[in-house]
Amino acid sequence: MSTVREWGACGTATISLIEGERALHAEGDLNTARHHFDAAYHEAECDGDAVALARAALGLGGIWVHEHRTAAEAQTIRVRQRHALTLIDPRSPLALRLRARLCGEEDYRAGRHAAILAMLTQARHSGDPVALAETLSLAHHCVLGPEHGVLRHELAEDMIGQASRTGRRGDLMMGLMWRTVDLFLAGHPHAGRSLDELRALLDETDHLAVGFIVSAIDVMLAIRAGRFAQAEKLAAESGERGARAGDIDAAGWPSGQVAIVRWYQGRLPELLPILTELVNSSVLGVLDYSYLAATATAAAGAGEHRLAVNMLARLRGQDLARLPSSSVWLTTLYGVAEAAHLLGDADLSTQTYELLRPYAHLPAITSLGVACLGSVHHPLGVASLTTGDLARAVIHFGEAVRANLALGHWPAVALSRWRLGQALALRGEPAERELELAAQEAAEMGMALPASPSGTARRTGKVVCRRRGPQWQFEFGTRCAHVDHSVGMGHLATLLANPGREVRAGDLVTGPAATEAVSTQPLLDEEAKRAYQQRLGQLQDDIDELESMNDLERATALRAEHDWLVTELAAAAGLGGRTRSFAGTDERARISVGKAIRRAIGRIAEADPVIGAELRATVQTGQRCVYQPR
Repeated sequence: MSTVREWGACGTATISLIEGERALHAEGDLNTARHHFDAAYHEAECDGDAVALARAALGLGGIWVHEHRTAAEAQTIRVRQRHALTLIDPRSPLALRLRARLCGEEDYRAGRHAAILAMLTQARHSGDPVALAETLSLAHHCVLGPEHGVLRHELAEDMIGQASRTGRRGDLMMGLMWRTVDLFLAGHPHAGRSLDELRALLDETDHLAVGFIVSAIDVMLAIRAGRFAQAEKLAAESGERGARAGDIDAAGWPSGQVAIVRWYQGRLPELLPILTELVNSSVLGVLDYSYLAATATAAAGAGEHRLAVNMLARLRGQDLARLPSSSVWLTTLYGVAEAAHLLGDADLSTQTYELLRPYAHLPAITSLGVACLGSVHHPLGVASLTTGDLARAVIHFGEAVRANLALGHWPAVALSRWRLGQALALRGEPAERELELAAQEAAEMGMALPASPSGTARRTGKVVCRRRGPQWQFEFGTRCAHVDHSVGMGHLATLLANPGREVRAGDLVTGPAATEAVSTQPLLDEEAKRAYQQRLGQLQDDIDELESMNDLERATALRAEHDWLVTELAAAAGLGGRTRSFAGTDERARISVGKAIRRAIGRIAEADPVIGAELRATVQTGQRCVYQPR
C-alpha cells in the first residue's frame, strides 16, 4: 500500500493552510476557507505531507456541524477526514480533533450526543486547548434540544474560558455566540445583554459566520416587536450576509422568517407553493422537520386537507415521540398543534400536548435564535382546545400571555390573548375584555386573528345547527359549515337540539310528533315557513303563466322547485297533520338511522374536519341515539 510520502512533491500546502485557518477561525469566512483548505488538501497529497493533509481535511469540516448538506459533499469530506486520520499519529492532538469532528457529525445526524460527550472527556484529559475548544463547540451542536439547556450553558461558558488559552479570536466569538443563543432559547431576561456584548465585538472586527447569526436574531427581535415590514427587510439582508459568509442556511432561514411573519399576518397559506418546494430541499438540515409542520399548517389553512395529512404523516413516521430532539423540535410541535387543530385531530393533539408539557416554561425558538413563536404554553392551549379541555386551555393561554409579555413578543401576546378570549367564551365566561384588547393590539401590528367567536356555539361550547333554506348551518366554537339537507341531517338536528337526551331510532324515523318525551328543534322556523309559503304562491302563479304561454321547459324547471318546497314543508310540519310512519322493526330503524347519521357527519367533515371530528366523538347511534357534548 502506498503512503502519502510516496506520492511525491508538487508544491506546498503551508500557505493555503495558513490562509484557510485565518479565514475560518479569525474571519468566519466559510467560502474562502473552503477554497483554501481544498487547495491545501490537494497540495498536501502532492507533497506527501500527512499532517498538512489532516489539517486541511479537518478545516473542510468548517466551524458548524453539518455544513455540507448534500450526500455527495458530506461523504466526500467524511472520506477525506477518515483517510487523513489513518496517516497521522493517533495520539496527537490533531488526531483527537479529527476524531471529535467525525464523532460530532455522526452524533448530530443521528440526534444523539453520548459519543461526542465521551470525546469531550478525552479532550479535557489531553490538555490541548484547541482540541478542547473545538470539541466543546461540536458538543454544543449536538445538545440543542429543549431538555439540554443547563448543559448547553455550561459548554458555552467553558468555551469562552478556553478561548483565552487558544488565542484564537474565533473561539471567543463562537463561545459568546453560543452563550447568547442559549439565553434566548431559555427565555432568559439577560439575553439582550449578551447579544449587545457580542455585537460590540463584531463592531470592532467582523466575523462573517457569527455576524450572520446575529443578523438572524435581529430579524427574530423585529418580529417580536411586531415590526413585520422591517423584519422582512432584515431577513433579506441577513440572507445576503449569510451568502457572503458561505453559510448553507442563508437560503432557508430567511424563508422561514418570512413564513413566521405570514403566520402572524394570517397569510401563511399564500406560501404553500414555496413551502411545498422547500420541504424537499437539500439546503435543510437533516434534523429539520419544521418545514413539514409549517407546510401542514399552511395546507390545512388553505383547505388542502390531504396535503396537510400527508405532511403530518411524513413528520410523525411511526411515532411522533421518536422525532429527534433538535433546535427546531419545539417550533415543529408548535406547527403540529396548529395543523392538528385545523384538521380536528384530537388524537394527534393529545400526543403533542404530552410531548410539549415538560417544556411549557420555554419559548418556542427555532434553530440559533432565527425565529420565535412565543411561549410553549400557547400550543399547549391550542392542543387543549382541540381536545375540548377548555379549562386547561384557559390556564395555558393565560400563562402564554404572561410569558409572551415577558419576552416582549407582541404578536404572540395578541394571539394568545385572543385564544384566551375564545376559550373563555366557549366556557360561557366573560371574554369581551380579552377579545377587544387582542383585536386592538393585532390591528396596530397588521395582524389577522382567527375567526371571532359568535352565536350560540360561543356561549355553550356545543355544536349547534339551524336550517338555512336547502342547507343546514353547523356551528362549533369559531367554526361554521354549511351542508345540504339529507335525511341524516334531520336526524342529527333532532339530537343536537336535545343534548344529553337519548332518542329512540324509531322516533327519529317517524318524526318529532311521534313522541312527547323529546322536545325537538323545528326543521323550519316560522319565518322560514312563511317565506316558503310565499315562494310557493309566487311559483304557482309563474308556472300557470308559463304553461298558458306553452313555455313548458321553464315551467318544468319552476315546478321542480315548487315540488321541493312542498316536500320540505310536509317534512317539517306535516301536510294534513299526520306524522310519517316507518314500516319495520326497531332493528331496521337502528340500521337505517345509524347509516344516515354517519353519512351526514361524513359530509359535515368534508366541509369542516373540526366540526366533523367533534360530532364523531360526541354522537352515539344505536337503538337509542344521543348527542353528548364534551
